[in-house]
Amino acid sequence: MSCSENCSSCGETCAQRKAPQDLHEKLGEGSTVKKVIGVVSGKGGVGKSLVTGLLASAFSKKYSTAVLDADITGPSIPKIFGINDRAAGSEQGLIPNKSAGGVSVMSINLLLEDPSSPVIWRGPVIAGVIRQFWGEVVWGDVDYMFVDMPPGTGDVPLTVFQSLPVDGIVIVASPQELVSMIVAKAVNMAKIMNIPIVGIVENMSYIECPDCGRKIYLYGESHVEEAAKEFGIEMLGSIPVSPDIAMSCDNGAVEMIKGDWLDKAVSAIEAL
Repeated sequence: MSCSENCSSCGETCAQRKAPQDLHEKLGEGSTVKKVIGVVSGKGGVGKSLVTGLLASAFSKKYSTAVLDADITGPSIPKIFGINDRAAGSEQGLIPNKSAGGVSVMSINLLLEDPSSPVIWRGPVIAGVIRQFWGEVVWGDVDYMFVDMPPGTGDVPLTVFQSLPVDGIVIVASPQELVSMIVAKAVNMAKIMNIPIVGIVENMSYIECPDCGRKIYLYGESHVEEAAKEFGIEMLGSIPVSPDIAMSCDNGAVEMIKGDWLDKAVSAIEAL
């Protein structure tokens, strides 16, 4: 009787009802991205960038692969991939830098004159940069794009979920007691945003004795597998604490890290 034409606030079903508005940003002309995988966590310091780097490195051996570094205030992707040159531009847009293994990378650190300069921006500005990284970068033809997200459930994860066609997320956690509550935040946000959850990866799971190979659980018994069962998501792998891994990341050689910890994660993403 008194239609406001605002279907988002109306619970009625009628012939004039409009389809939900697609909020996804348009990808730049001439670029295609077949699958977008977000790497998320409920808190910081659990190793999202490491997992992003390892997954991108694994996929780059078979597919055209890219990394969008959405952690604007704490970018570390260029560092672990050993990319030091600033990104260039063309009439079409920004050109992503290439890693030694051929991974296309875009990060705010590739645009700053001094990579150590802090990014002191408010949420809407950061959200705008994420949309530009998607729509104004000349990505070319990409089979798999991995998005390294900042921790939590704030502006940037919300912007990524709303603006990018995310096909699934990988949750990264560490083995501490609080893991269930922290994972719950990431799981519940994904469900609210209707984003599929590929599974969960545990980082800093154990340390391997260099003499006998025995696994030593520094944080005691892991609670990540319990959390995975609690939320009905798949456990995709466990990454150890390793000086070699840390050194490789510090030296910009994440692509040189050898290990089968994420083989199950790779298969699960390929099966999407």
